[in-house]
Amino acid sequence: MKDHQTRLTMTGILEQHPTLTPKARILGDYIVNHPRKAVFMTTKKLAKACQVSEATVVRFASQLGYEGYGAFQQALRDFVDRELTMLERTDIAAGAGEGMDRLRRVVSEEIDNLKQFFETVEMDTLQKVTDYLGKSPAVYIIGSRLSYTFAYYLGWSLTKVRSGVHILKGSDSTAIDWLTISAPESLVVIIATSRYPNELIRLGKMARRLDRTLLVITDSSLCPLTQFAHLALVAPTKNIPFIGSPTTISCIINYLVLELASRDGNRLKDHQGKLERAYRENDILFNLRREEIVP
Repeated sequence: MKDHQTRLTMTGILEQHPTLTPKARILGDYIVNHPRKAVFMTTKKLAKACQVSEATVVRFASQLGYEGYGAFQQALRDFVDRELTMLERTDIAAGAGEGMDRLRRVVSEEIDNLKQFFETVEMDTLQKVTDYLGKSPAVYIIGSRLSYTFAYYLGWSLTKVRSGVHILKGSDSTAIDWLTISAPESLVVIIATSRYPNELIRLGKMARRLDRTLLVITDSSLCPLTQFAHLALVAPTKNIPFIGSPTTISCIINYLVLELASRDGNRLKDHQGKLERAYRENDILFNLRREEIVP
């Protein structure tokens, strides 16, 4: 299924409820009434909770249009993640154990997220994103709250391989000024993570009204910005994060910058040579050869 599949998680159950078998209706009612329990259940646990067979659970997901129970569970996870408050996330995190157990869980979840991304990512989409980042004469990268961390990281990294990069903070109203005076051929990149600040949605709509190319990098196909984007790169997580899950998006940024850097070696050398000269002339970075070594 395409990006709209997660939108059908609850509406699909409700809309198809009259056509479901009696046992499937029991499943549907349980999931609608207890989505935050169901999202963590395997087919076996969900079947036991509803007193149906595991085969019924699998058929239920298929009847809703999902390729399997895993795809349905990911869609349900995205729905639940979007709705959870900070207090509810704290309750979930409290069950992570302590000390080494908590560390093991955090590391395992990030590894699972990376494996899922690697196994499901469409390379054509990654190549298109790289093309946009490389060929657009100007790039405006926007984030807000947690996602500003990623926006700054992507923007700062891109300045090391190309010019014309601007980093904007979505909560700063001057972002509107920058987008308004941007050249028509500019690329606008918005990085949005759950719980999707409204200011980013407004800026996404504005970018489309200005007829700028809009690229969205997000952690869920439920992100409201994907409907405005010319191209969306979605890196879903398999767990419900307490604050956020930074590993996959950081990995994507590293890949995009490295891929872009590999495309034009001569231009890259000229660009980085200018930066290195500026660093030396202005004594920006630590240089051991300039320091006195004190015994």
